[in-house]
Amino acid sequence: MGVTAVLVLPLVLLGISGLLFIYQEVSRLWSKSAVQNKVVVITDAISGLGKECARVFHAGGARLVLCGKNWERLEILYDALISVADPSKTFTPKLVLLDLSDISCVPDVAKEVLDCYGCVDILINNASMKIKGPAHKISLDLDKKIMDANYFGPITLTKALLPDMISRRTGQIVLVNNIQGKLGIPFRTAYAASKHAALGFFDCLRAEVEEYDVVVSTVSPTFIRSYRIDPGQGNWEASLWKFFFRKLTYGVHPVDVAEEVMRTVRRKKQEVFMANPIPKAAVYIRTFFPEFFFAVVACGVKEKLNVPEEG
Repeated sequence: MGVTAVLVLPLVLLGISGLLFIYQEVSRLWSKSAVQNKVVVITDAISGLGKECARVFHAGGARLVLCGKNWERLEILYDALISVADPSKTFTPKLVLLDLSDISCVPDVAKEVLDCYGCVDILINNASMKIKGPAHKISLDLDKKIMDANYFGPITLTKALLPDMISRRTGQIVLVNNIQGKLGIPFRTAYAASKHAALGFFDCLRAEVEEYDVVVSTVSPTFIRSYRIDPGQGNWEASLWKFFFRKLTYGVHPVDVAEEVMRTVRRKKQEVFMANPIPKAAVYIRTFFPEFFFAVVACGVKEKLNVPEEG
């Protein structure tokens, strides 16, 4: 019996590995077919996540319109995509200058985006501006700038492109948001407020455009980091707050988020929350046990925890 188990176990593991490989390959091919020939607009394409989304969707055969506020960095991204692409299977990306914090220019840029291919199939709202500090030390002008970049900019672009999707009765809008659209973290008042506002807008919009077969999706990671580091076990402090917050602040890599955005588009998911169990639990605790959540957060402020910078 023992000898049989020893012989069978490797075969079972090999079979499982084979099935996982087949599933991954099928998923990869399915993802490509889902966006092939589709017009995909990516805002802030020069950011870490924007570059990875551009890479994934370009490889999938999408007709990309890459938006960013720095032309030189857009050209660098363009060259990087072209250098590794198969011209017979991909389209040459189009570049558009766009600074979402400058609301006045968005309508004209939206027209330029539509002129690229005559329509937009998928809009990925990726642009975001972060700030950290005590609320009383952040000026109202800076609060407004954060709201323009994270809320008014994305919704202005969405409103400008939405009539085309409605008239064609097809399209998908993806908002890359943040966990702070669901709960507030100390010293990030303006940022959390903008993310709450954006999530509320797109949640409402989802119901409004469903009858036109336009899909609205939100992808909310804890935060997007630019490195792959797992905190060492010896770094954990004993404090409940510090344990909670350290687990909350270690985010996800842009590559992982970009792949999740692709899956979201492929499966037409409405909402995705990318986080480890601690942040997920925090959202539920905030909902069902708010007093406990507020006490933990207030305890952290009193301890004056020096939290890691986001991104």
